[in-house]
Amino acid sequence: MPVYVYAITKDSHPLDLGEGKGVGDPPEELSVVRGGSLCAVVSEAPDDLSVARQDLEAHHTVQERLWADGPTLPLSFGFVAEDEDAVRAVLEEREQLFAQRLDELAGRAEFNVKGVLDEDTVLRAVLEQNARARELNELTREGGGTYEDRLALGELVAQEVQGRQDALGEEVLAALRPLAEAEQVAPPSQQYFVSASFLVEEDRAEEFGQTGQELAERYGEGVELRLRGPLPPYSFV
Repeated sequence: MPVYVYAITKDSHPLDLGEGKGVGDPPEELSVVRGGSLCAVVSEAPDDLSVARQDLEAHHTVQERLWADGPTLPLSFGFVAEDEDAVRAVLEEREQLFAQRLDELAGRAEFNVKGVLDEDTVLRAVLEQNARARELNELTREGGGTYEDRLALGELVAQEVQGRQDALGEEVLAALRPLAEAEQVAPPSQQYFVSASFLVEEDRAEEFGQTGQELAERYGEGVELRLRGPLPPYSFV
């Protein structure tokens, strides 16, 4: 019978599953598969698993409850094994590797940081602070100017916006890096000028969160810094 796998941990973990439920509709019962010195929290895999809000919340709730009681290796949403024997075989085969990683993640949490720049705000700033951009904007307003003028304006604005995004992203990373043990940084995108995950020791978690909050307040209008954590170390398994 296929099983849905939530996380791997050591058999010394309290494994307080309580009244917790897994994915599926109705939610599946949680159980434990043991192999060597490790164990995995699983449930029966539903036939119609989908990326629905209910299942995503169930997946993360189980992982966060386990992580609150000790180090875990949280698996990605949708991980299904052939059966419990297959899970047990992997636990036994990779026991040393998984145990080592669990030790490395003990006492650490993940923080996610995403930065959003309001397009209208940054465009206003470019036109206010860049004389050439302001000149081209006036020239091409209401269809005026040449094609080359409009092209030059578009290129200049794009360069200015990119430069501001890059500078903001580097500023955020520079402020948070000294407080973290490891990081996973995604390339800047049209949606986020910075998108990063940090692995932080528990005794620095409060300082990390406070630093992130101070950054968010410093930027003010037009710049939104979203900080989530502490979380299970999803990005560092």
